[in-house]
Amino acid sequence: MKDYLLKMQNITKLFSGVRALNDVSFDVEEGEIHAIVGENGAGKSTLMNILSGVYGHGSYEGNIIYAGEECRFSGIRDSEDKGIVIIHQELALVPKMSIAENMFLGNERGKKMNIDWGATYSEADAHMKVVGLKESSRTLIKDISVGKQQLVEIAKALAKKVRLLILDEPTASLNEDDSQKLLALLIQFKGEGITSILISHKLSEVVQVADRITILRDGATIETLTKNVDDTGEGRIIKGMVGREIHDRFPKRKSSIGDVSLEVKDWTVYHPLYERKVCDNVSIKVHRGEVVGISGLMGAGRSELAMSVFGKIYGRGISGSVYLDGKEVKLNTVQDAINNKLAYVTEDRKTNGLILSNPIRVNVTLANLRRISRHGRIDNDREVTDANEYKDMLHVKCNSVEQKAGSLSGGNQQKVLLSKWMYAQPEFLILDEPTRGIDVGAKYEIYNFINELVAQNKSVVMISSEMPEILGMCDRIYVMNEGRIVAEYSHDEASQEKIMSSILSTSAS
Repeated sequence: MKDYLLKMQNITKLFSGVRALNDVSFDVEEGEIHAIVGENGAGKSTLMNILSGVYGHGSYEGNIIYAGEECRFSGIRDSEDKGIVIIHQELALVPKMSIAENMFLGNERGKKMNIDWGATYSEADAHMKVVGLKESSRTLIKDISVGKQQLVEIAKALAKKVRLLILDEPTASLNEDDSQKLLALLIQFKGEGITSILISHKLSEVVQVADRITILRDGATIETLTKNVDDTGEGRIIKGMVGREIHDRFPKRKSSIGDVSLEVKDWTVYHPLYERKVCDNVSIKVHRGEVVGISGLMGAGRSELAMSVFGKIYGRGISGSVYLDGKEVKLNTVQDAINNKLAYVTEDRKTNGLILSNPIRVNVTLANLRRISRHGRIDNDREVTDANEYKDMLHVKCNSVEQKAGSLSGGNQQKVLLSKWMYAQPEFLILDEPTRGIDVGAKYEIYNFINELVAQNKSVVMISSEMPEILGMCDRIYVMNEGRIVAEYSHDEASQEKIMSSILSTSAS
C-alpha cells in the first residue's frame, strides 16, 4: 500500500466570483518528486498557496490531509510548523542582510531580543554546506548570484526542518549549469526522505526528475502521469496542458531579410559600482526583417548590453556608437530611445516592466501617452479603446482592461508588457528573456507575434537563456561571454554544442 504524505481533496477557490480552482484533487507520496504543470492561469500557484497557508482555511472549499491528519492552516507559519516550506519564484530575501540573517529571519536562534549569533552562523554554515554553498554565511545577499540566492532559499527551508518542499519555478532565472545543480539537489533530498513538489514550465527538467506529474488545465485536474508507467514525454505533457498536440514548438516563418537597420559599434560599459567592464568593445548588426539572438551564460553581459543601449539605463563610462538605419543616434535617455523607435522589453516584468497596481489600460499606453493625450490631458475613452485593441491583438486573458496587471498570470503579464512597447510603435525591438516563466502555449503565441513583427520589416534582438528557443527562433546568433562577443553563427550553422564550446573556450581560467 502506498504511503501518502499529502492529499488535497476537492479544492475549489474563487476570486471575485471567478473559479481559479474547480474541485482539484491530487496526492503526493512520501519521498517522491511530484511535478505540477499547466499553462499560466491553470491554478498551480493558487493550489500551492492554499497548501502553504497563504490562502487560509475558510477562503476555499475542500480538504488538506497531511501526514494522516486534516490540516486547517490559517497562515504560512502554521504550514511551516508542520514542515511544509514553499519557495516562490520571486525570492524572499533581503539584499543588504547576510546569508545567515536571511536564513533565520523570523526563525531566529536564541531568546527574544537576544539573538545567539554564534548558533546563527554555525547552523547557517552547516545548512549551506548541504546545498553546496561555499561562501561565508556573513556574505551579503546582494553580493552573490541569483543561482546562489536560490540555494540560500533552500538552505533556509532546511533550517525550518522541511519535510515537504514546494518549489515554484525554481530555475526560471538560472542558467543551465545552476539549474542542473538545483535539480541534482532535489534528487539528493529525495534520497534523504524529503518530499518535493516542483512547479516548472521547463518540461525537460520535469521529465528529468519527476516521479509523477499532475497536469492542471483551467483550474481543474486533468490527469496524473507516472514515470515508467505512463508516457511522460514532453509531447504528451503538452497535449494534457493545452488540450491539443503542438507538433512544432517554434512556428515556421519565411525570412525576408533586408538592409542593416540597427548597429552597435565598439560598445563598452562599466559596472555602475565597481571598476569592471561588463561590455567590452561589443559590436553587433541587425537587419530589417531579422531576429538576432544573443546567447550566453548568466553574467555574460547580455542584459547589460541591452539596457545600456536603451537610453543608458544601466552602467557608467559608456562609450561606442549606435546607428539606426545608417544614421548615428545619441540615446542618452529612455525618451531618446523611444523617440528613435527603439523599444526594450525587460527581463523583469514585475519590477521594471509593469506597474502591477495599475490597470491593464494604464500599462499598455504608458510608453506613448502622446497617442492618447490632447492639450496635456489623457483621453480616457481613447485609452480604453486602444488598450482593448492591443488586448485582443495579443490575446490577453482578463476580465477587462480595468483589471490590475498584478492579478494576471505570468504569461498574460508578459503579453501586456509586449503591448506596452508595441503601443510605442517601435521599428527596433530588444526582447530580454521574453518567455521567461511562462507556459508552452503562451510561448507559442509570443513566438507567433515575433514572427509577425519581422514580417512587418521590423528588427528584433532576442536575448534568451533557453538554448532551444535561441536555436528555434533566430536567423543569426551572437554568443556573448564575459562581456565580449566570442562567436557568431547563422541559423543553419548554430547548434547547442557549438555555442557552449564558444563559451567554454573563451572563459578565463
